[in-house]
Amino acid sequence: MWNKVVAVALEWLPRDTMPLTLFDRIWDDHTIAHLDERTDLLQVDRHLVHEVSSPEAFRQLRRAGRGVASPAQTFATQDHIVSTRPGRDETSFAEGTEFVRFLRRNCDESGIRLFALGDPRQGIVHVIAGELGLALPGSTVVCGDSHTATLGAFGALAWGVGTSEVAHVLATQTLAQVKPKPIAIRAHGRLAPNVAAKDLILAILGRFGIDAGVGRAVEYTGDAIRALDMEARMTVCNMSIELGARFGLIAPDDTTFAYLAGRPHAPRGADWDAALAQWRTLRSDDGAPFERTLDLDASALQPQITWGTTPGDVVPVDGVVPASGRPGHVDALRYMGLEPGQRLVGTPVDYVFIGSCTNSRLSDLRAAAAFVRGRRVAPHVRALVVPGSSAVRAAAEHEGLHRDFTEAGFEWREAGCSMCLGINDDVVPPGKRCVSTSNRNFEGRQGPGARTHLASPLTAAASAIAGRIADPSKPWSR
Repeated sequence: MWNKVVAVALEWLPRDTMPLTLFDRIWDDHTIAHLDERTDLLQVDRHLVHEVSSPEAFRQLRRAGRGVASPAQTFATQDHIVSTRPGRDETSFAEGTEFVRFLRRNCDESGIRLFALGDPRQGIVHVIAGELGLALPGSTVVCGDSHTATLGAFGALAWGVGTSEVAHVLATQTLAQVKPKPIAIRAHGRLAPNVAAKDLILAILGRFGIDAGVGRAVEYTGDAIRALDMEARMTVCNMSIELGARFGLIAPDDTTFAYLAGRPHAPRGADWDAALAQWRTLRSDDGAPFERTLDLDASALQPQITWGTTPGDVVPVDGVVPASGRPGHVDALRYMGLEPGQRLVGTPVDYVFIGSCTNSRLSDLRAAAAFVRGRRVAPHVRALVVPGSSAVRAAAEHEGLHRDFTEAGFEWREAGCSMCLGINDDVVPPGKRCVSTSNRNFEGRQGPGARTHLASPLTAAASAIAGRIADPSKPWSR
């Protein structure tokens, strides 16, 4: 009730004195025109495309006789439907070859910069956008991929769009959007040892549900968020879409600026100084009118894992499968081969996947490598480590992390989406159980009949070694 009173009162304030959320501030800065009471036409600063969601968009442009309006603001990569086998090329996964080659032709014809297979900058679109400095504080970034919200970690408005919207951005560098309402999620305290950003966002999903952010823009705040490094912040924002949100973002600060300094597409020299001065103004004002605020004590969290077929089916790793819950609870248990009251720790696993746009950055690989060093993957488990980009792969190899993984029995792969979504040659067979660091555990997500448990890189690494779901925070001997 109090929030409603405040919101009504704020409507009477002059626009230039109204407190604004970070979301409102960036949205308003990019509004070209108000199309109706709910819809605005926005300027798009950066447009990212990949080989799976772009073909039909380029076809629509050709049918309309249109070209790409701002090729210098568009960047492309090949990541979804490519093989990650070492030494791969465009033909290694036959079903993806046409997609890969079509994107290359479209980029050549349109003057779009492509980070193709073999390019040291190639990788998962949401990973390379951060490491190349393509997502900047206060900017707008779109891509034909739902997890574009990852890049909100930089204090940007970043969101996924459909094929017709991809075509519209290519043709106009603008997009008509219904403006969502902002909500805040505050995470208090500090994460305990062996509890990672992935555990934090899974706990948020488990606590507040997969509909907590439907149609909203989520700003993550609080001590626990501020304590995260940039790669961990990207993990949190990545799964905003699993809350049903359109956007997830974190106000930029010195952590953000230190990460961006010197990135290939970040400002330099005097432009950097000017940008930095402007970026420091990007925050939500005191008293900004969030629709609601959700609070979580992050200091009390344990490692988390999913048990069902939505990312909100979450319990602590050492917890038990709940006896009742959302509609479809019984069907989820049947699909996953679990029983109410069953402890998840000790449940045998067949596959472990460390990768995806959620958890394939260098810090993720460092954490997992440190755990598996000197240990061996259980004989019956197939374990894959798939770096999020060729740059991450090179950096990991420079540090010797690949040796930690391969000596432990993991497969060390090339950069790509891999086993996250089951549309390439990395899939989980029917009925097999996988602990995965990816972001979705829907039925068939990692392959028809695959049973997926979402977890952090540490929990995944521990489960690979144990051969069963394992808690990385407990004493270890194997």
